[in-house]
Amino acid sequence: MSQVSYLSAASDLSSVGTPTLWAVTIIGVLLLLVLDFLVTRRPHEVSMREAIGWSAFYIALPLAFGGWIWSRFGSQQGVEYLTGYLVEKSLSVDNLFVFMLLLAAFAVPAVLAQRVLLYGIAGALVLRAVFIALGAAALQTLDFAFLLFAIILIATAVKLLRDAMSGHQQEVDINKMRSVKLLRKVMPVVDDYHGTKMTVRQGAKRALTPFALVVVAVLATDVVFAVDSVPAVYGITEDPYLVFATNAFALLGLRALYFVLHAALSRLVHLSYGLAIILAFIGLKLGLHWAHGIWDSVPQIPTLASLGVIIGVLVVVTVTSLRATRGGDLPEDRKVVAERH
Repeated sequence: MSQVSYLSAASDLSSVGTPTLWAVTIIGVLLLLVLDFLVTRRPHEVSMREAIGWSAFYIALPLAFGGWIWSRFGSQQGVEYLTGYLVEKSLSVDNLFVFMLLLAAFAVPAVLAQRVLLYGIAGALVLRAVFIALGAAALQTLDFAFLLFAIILIATAVKLLRDAMSGHQQEVDINKMRSVKLLRKVMPVVDDYHGTKMTVRQGAKRALTPFALVVVAVLATDVVFAVDSVPAVYGITEDPYLVFATNAFALLGLRALYFVLHAALSRLVHLSYGLAIILAFIGLKLGLHWAHGIWDSVPQIPTLASLGVIIGVLVVVTVTSLRATRGGDLPEDRKVVAERH
């Protein structure tokens, strides 16, 4: 394929998402968010039974949707959706651990934890939608967009691997966070939580609560995760609708999954290594796809093979993590989270 014809093909992204399907999906996501806000309107400590019930619902729903995609549009789209969902769910687990660190660093009361998480999930959905739209625009207008995405993913993988090897892959210092420092300059901050209130009156002035600070900190981390998450799933499928659906379903279940996995997450000490391998692999896949558009002799990595690699990596790092922490020997940052919960 010549470079001219490749550019022409890239400018016409195919998608299963009709206007009606987009509208129904967005309305469905908004309704699920509203439902979550209604469930958490009265702050309470989440029981394991409640968390498992909601987690089961948010796992069954995307799997059922994947089955519908498979039956309605074919096995290719079905495999792309399921692979993309698995990638996004894996990256969202890393999201969860950072959320755990933030909740611990801000000493968030247990009864307020799920409302903080929900704000983070809502913010993440908005940011992902923006990045997905930008990614689709880039694929339609830039002939090197796939190469750019590949570079982003490989650079992120190198950083993850370097941080993991240095033992500082997940650290949170709230006093050094730019978002927190900026808010403290703009408004005074009270020391105590006042339920889910963002501000309280302090004398004649309004002051921020720690709840507002932790929500902003969580939203700030969402930006970082969106930068590598969206290119990663575009490495699996070029369909913007499937990219959005996988992101939305992976994020919606995080609130409940947090309370199910909070103990196990502290033991996944090799997760960063696995995510680094997955991101580097998808980056390689994107790079080969870009090169194949210019030189037909360059091979491509099939989506089904990608699914096998991703599952294999996740299984290996989970097993090695559990074996490495079998005696309760956790890194210092994960001990803080484990003790907190």
